[in-house]
Amino acid sequence: MIQTSKNEIWIDESGTQIPYKRITKSERLMEAHALVLVKKATAVNDRLIVFKKEIKQLCEEAEQAFLDENKLTRDEKFKGNYTWYNFDRSIKIERSVNEALQYDDQTIMAAKEILHEFLSESLDSSKDFVKEMILTAFENKNGKLDPKKITPLTRHEKRVNDPRFTEACNLIKKAERRPDSKVYYRVSVKNVAGSYEAIELNFSNI
Repeated sequence: MIQTSKNEIWIDESGTQIPYKRITKSERLMEAHALVLVKKATAVNDRLIVFKKEIKQLCEEAEQAFLDENKLTRDEKFKGNYTWYNFDRSIKIERSVNEALQYDDQTIMAAKEILHEFLSESLDSSKDFVKEMILTAFENKNGKLDPKKITPLTRHEKRVNDPRFTEACNLIKKAERRPDSKVYYRVSVKNVAGSYEAIELNFSNI
């Protein structure tokens, strides 16, 4: 609700009616400034939405033109990451896709139990390298599972070569969920030092 000097009564957050004459100078100023900022922020957001649609379209066109010209087809495993440049490479355009990895609670806890059983029995020296990885994989200060520590365990399945470890790795893979993904776009310009500097856009949540 926007309130101005034309309103004899202002309403606060609790719904209480306050006569305008009791509104302080700073409160009136903040009300007016807040209105200006929200209008401008909304306008900027609207323009970013339009621009994101445009950059998405142009990236798709650039990618498709490259594929067509080189008689290539998109790999089924392609996640969507793509980087391209202008002719003299002074401008770099990037599209990256970030898939948030989550785990099914019951399945990942089953994997954890098997891994602890695996550790409870004596390990020969060739398997000691995974001990610390397992001990820290399921620990997190925020009480959340960290894919950066859990998923890498599966890379050592063949090296460990143990039925229990293999079973745990299979459960970890089975527990993986990717409910959504975010697409990020970045436009960068090469500076005098030859490094690319990104133009701040920050519309990943749009």
